[in-house]
Formats: sequence, C-alpha cells, structure tokens
Amino acid sequence: MKKRALLFDLLLTFMKIGLFTFGGGYAMISVIEDICVQKKKWITHDDMMNVTVVAESTPGPIAINCATYVGWQQAGLTGAVLTTLGIVLPSFIIIFVISLFLDSFLEISLIANAFKGIQICVGLLILDAGITMIKKMKKKPLPVGIVILSAAAMLMINFLSIRFSSIAVMLLGGLISLTTFLAKRKGGKA
Repeated sequence: MKKRALLFDLLLTFMKIGLFTFGGGYAMISVIEDICVQKKKWITHDDMMNVTVVAESTPGPIAINCATYVGWQQAGLTGAVLTTLGIVLPSFIIIFVISLFLDSFLEISLIANAFKGIQICVGLLILDAGITMIKKMKKKPLPVGIVILSAAAMLMINFLSIRFSSIAVMLLGGLISLTTFLAKRKGGKA
C-alpha cells in the first residue's frame, strides 16, 4: 500500500510541476529542487546538482531527465516511468489543444499579454535556479573559477555577437574538471 501511495504521489507531484511551470526545463529546475529536495526530501541537494549536470549533458529535455532520476531513486523503473509521464503529459495535452486553435488563440489580446508576462517569469525562474546552484556550490577554487570564466566568456560572446555554442563552454568546463581530477589522482598515487 505504501508503494502505491508513493507512486501516486510521484505521478501527481510531477504532473503539477509539468502543468504549472512555464518556460521549459531550466525554469522547472528550481521548482523540482524546491519540491523534491526541500519539501519531500526525495533526493539531496548534491543529488540535484549532479542530476542537473548529467541531465544537461545527455540527450533529452533537462526537466524530463531530472524527473526520471527522481522517480528511479524513489521507486525504480515504475517510478521513473510515472514521473516521466507526469511531467510530460500536462504539456503535451496543453500544446495539443492549443495547436488546434493556435491562430485564433494568439489573436486574443488577453492571452497574448499573459504570454508576455510569462516570458518575464520564465527568465526569473531560470535566474533563480542558477543563483541557487551557485550559492550551494562547494566554494573550492576550481568550481568557482569555472563559473567565473564561463560567465565571463558567455557575456563576452553575447556582447560581441560571436557565434559560439554554450555546449562548447560546458564541454570545456568538464574537460578542465576532468583534467584536474586526473592530475590530482595521478599526483596522489605517485
């Protein structure tokens, strides 16, 4: 009975996240962390940081990857399937219904203005997720340096209108971390 209650809770929780969080995966990160780490304590903050990095580095939407991980941690394959369905179904249904009436839907000024407000909120949710992760990051020289250099590089790239992939910046940060890890490991063994 407890397992059924947990499975239902996982499905319902991620359906709420999928239904009420606009702006895609990055906007959902802070909501997922608030619910899964702070309120329900399904995973730790370190787990959330790690799954966010892995989810960003693997194919597929970041929120779906995070949801799948939480479901897997709590209830194995069934939990992973239910959390994935929970986060995907609301958006799928909404987008399907909107697509049926898209042209007339966007002509309604109330809805068009609501979407402008939602765009601002999405930006704030993404900013909140980034600030929260930076605050909780271990304050060691390498991670702090990578954050500062990555932020500076992205700002410079944007201000100078240089075409450069943010994925390349992430891969470079990962390469630097991996190189440092291997160097420390080799130094420790020698």
